[in-house]
This record gives sequence, structure tokens and C-alpha cells, in this order.
Amino acid sequence: MNDLDTIASISTAIGMGAIGIIRVSGDRAIEIVDKIFKMPSKKSLAEMPTHTIHYGHIVDQNNEVIDEVLLMLMKAPRTFTREDVVEINCHGGIVPMELILMNIIKNGARIAERGEFTKRAFLNGRIDLSQVEAVMDIVEAKTELSLKQAINQLEGRLTREIKKYQDELIDIIAKIEVSIDYPEYDDDDILIEDLLGKIKQMRQNLEQLLATSDNGKMIREGVKTAIIGKPNVGKSSLLNILLEENKAIVTNIAGTTRDVVEAYLNIDGIPFVLLDTAGIRETQDIVEQIGIDRSKKCIEEADLILIILDSSDEIDQEDMNLINLTINKNVIYVLNKTDLEFKTCEDDILEYNKASKIVNISTKIPKGIDTLKLEMKNIFKSIEIASNVTISNQRQKESLIKSIQSLDQGISTLEEGLSVDYIAIDLHEAYGHLGMIAGEVLKEEIIDNLFGRFCLGK
Repeated sequence: MNDLDTIASISTAIGMGAIGIIRVSGDRAIEIVDKIFKMPSKKSLAEMPTHTIHYGHIVDQNNEVIDEVLLMLMKAPRTFTREDVVEINCHGGIVPMELILMNIIKNGARIAERGEFTKRAFLNGRIDLSQVEAVMDIVEAKTELSLKQAINQLEGRLTREIKKYQDELIDIIAKIEVSIDYPEYDDDDILIEDLLGKIKQMRQNLEQLLATSDNGKMIREGVKTAIIGKPNVGKSSLLNILLEENKAIVTNIAGTTRDVVEAYLNIDGIPFVLLDTAGIRETQDIVEQIGIDRSKKCIEEADLILIILDSSDEIDQEDMNLINLTINKNVIYVLNKTDLEFKTCEDDILEYNKASKIVNISTKIPKGIDTLKLEMKNIFKSIEIASNVTISNQRQKESLIKSIQSLDQGISTLEEGLSVDYIAIDLHEAYGHLGMIAGEVLKEEIIDNLFGRFCLGK
């Protein structure tokens, strides 16, 4: 494989559809497609102006027509990859798309690797790494909110914010370097006070940016919502009702759910990832115990917990164990089976937690489901894109944390009365960690792993 190869791939979903798109990018893209594309005018693609659409036919080596197509011609550098790009719009069947692609490969291109078009855009300076991640987030967006966040990042707003802080760091570093070279022009006390003020202000700004990471992650990945409870209290039934489909197996046998069942739910634009967990109880069954251990892990990682309690039964020690496991978490107590005689009511739960959020439901009738959805939504109604700039994933968050730690080290250096020479090192490190967010310096294996998440035609 060579990064200078001309690459090609089907960019639309494989299957039957009205239109299919085959994308070709590279120095030889126009030359290769010219060999199999015939226009009524008999002209060559190389003669045509950039960013134009042309009607014609794709033919094989025997000049037999494969398909009638529209071809979009985009010449470098005003393209996504900053290379010559040709996109062939053909009929969306599997056979015509694969035949066209095969003929492009025969004439000198190679099949693109996963994400290679976007990787070339990154390597050729068309987009930075945060924008690369935004491309994937747009593809995977499940709500308007997650799409808006991805679009903001694709437009480079995060990059511009990071660049602003890097420029401020450069100004501070330059001032330190001048004071080292020309110490006679600066009063040390005034210089240190000025540096401390600027660095602490920058640290505060970065902390504010870091504070967007939790919301950014939930917008991007969904609010992780664990549905927990004893066996046979209606956890899987609730999941199915919320989704309006039979996602989980439901029986009267306790311990039916042995593993975590994951599903996606959109409540008025807020994304929730529902996790139906194995019933938590004491058991000698090895397989069931594995499921219970996974349930407990879900509790630790969840943004929201729905504790399902059987209102037709009294609260027992197993219920209390669950309540204790979820202390200091976002919890909604869901009293199920309210179509039966009450043995546990809201007052019983309030004895344990006066601030409890409680919803009465019945998965059998069903009733109370809309109330539960509203309660879930209200807890996270503050999730919004508070500004145009959001930290949306763990990689960005870790880089920002490391930058703040470097600033903290610099502040300690100044406050301990050490020479300003030392702080320059800390500030350079802070600058580098900020640059990692946009991918200024990145290990090759991290880049390969990131682009490996993409589909072939992207």
C-alpha cells in the first residue's frame, strides 16, 4: 500500500437503492475514470472544468455499457481529500456498483482502506483530528442534538478555541524568554505576579472547557441508563415497553436475563442508552453470577439508574442492597406491578431517601410509562450545547486534563519561588497537550485506530 495510490470505494450502503456512489481519489483519479467513462460529446474529463457534473455511460474493456451515470468532477485542491476526486452516481443495485468499482480497480486504482478518504483529508491538512472525529460523529448521530454538536466541531470551533489558548501560551513563553535574555529590563516580582495571573486565568478557562465534557459525552454517546432490580420485577418488560418492541426475552422464571441487553431510546431529542441488567441476588449459578457482576459494573458506569421495585411485595434486604449500591447516583425508583395490591408505596421509599424520585407504573396494563419518560427527560433537560465549543470524547478530555496539570505544575513552580526558566518547560508541555486535541502530534497507531472506525467509502 502506498499513500500516493489512487483509491476507490463504494461510498453508499451496499444493497438495493435508487442511487449508488463510487468515490475515486488520487493523482490518477481523472485519468483512470476517463478510460471507462464515455460522454456523448466524446470529450475527455481532463478537459472539463472542476466542480462540474457530466452525463454519460460507464463501459467495460469491451466497450459494453455497464450503467448510465452522472459523474461529479472535482479537481485538487478544492476537494475533501485535497486530491483529484471523481464521484460516479450510478443506479443503486449491488451488481452495477461492484462492476463499476471492479473496472476502476482494473485500470489502476486500489480499494480504499477503512476511513482512508478522511485520513487523506487529515494528512493533507484539509481537516484536523477533532474534525475527523466530528465526521464520524455526524455519521453516527442519533438525535438532532448530537448532530448539532458534531457539526459545530466539524466547523472547527473547538480547534479555533484551542488555537486561541495556544497563542496565549506562546505569548507567555515569549515574555519569559525575553526576561531570561534581558533580565535588567524586568522586575522579578512584577513579572512573576503577571505570569501567575495569566496562567491562573488560562487554567480557569480550560477548566470551564473541561466542564463541557460530561454533557458532550452524553450528547455524543447517550445517557447510560441502567435498569436494575431483583429477578422477575419487570426490568425486561419495562425495556420492551419503552422501546415499543420485544427487545428482551420475558418469562416468569427468575434469572431469565443473564447478560446486559443494550438498546437506544430517544426522548424528545435526548439520547438514552438503556441497559437491561441481570437481576441482582445471591446465587450459586456460575453463569447467572457473571451476569450479576456485569450488572454491578453497569451501576458503577451509569449516568442514570432505574431501580425497579415490586409494589406488590415488601421491600426486603435484596432491595436495600440495591438502594445502597446506588447512593450518590441519579436514581429513579420505579414501582412496578401497581395493578396489584400495594405492599410497598412511595412513603416506604421516602423513609430511606426523602429526596427520592418515584414513579408508579404497571408494565402489564401498561400505565405510568409517559410519566417515567418525562422524569428521565427532566433530570437531563439541562443537557444542551451550552456554547459553540464542547469536549465530546475521552481522547480530547484526557489531553485537556494533561494540559491543566502542566499549568498546575507551572503555578507551583512560580509560587515556590523557583526560576522562571523552569516554568517555560511546563508551559511548553501544556501547549503540546492542547495540540494533541487537534492532532498536531499523534502516534501512528492512534491515527490508524481512529480511522479504522470508519466505513470503507469514507
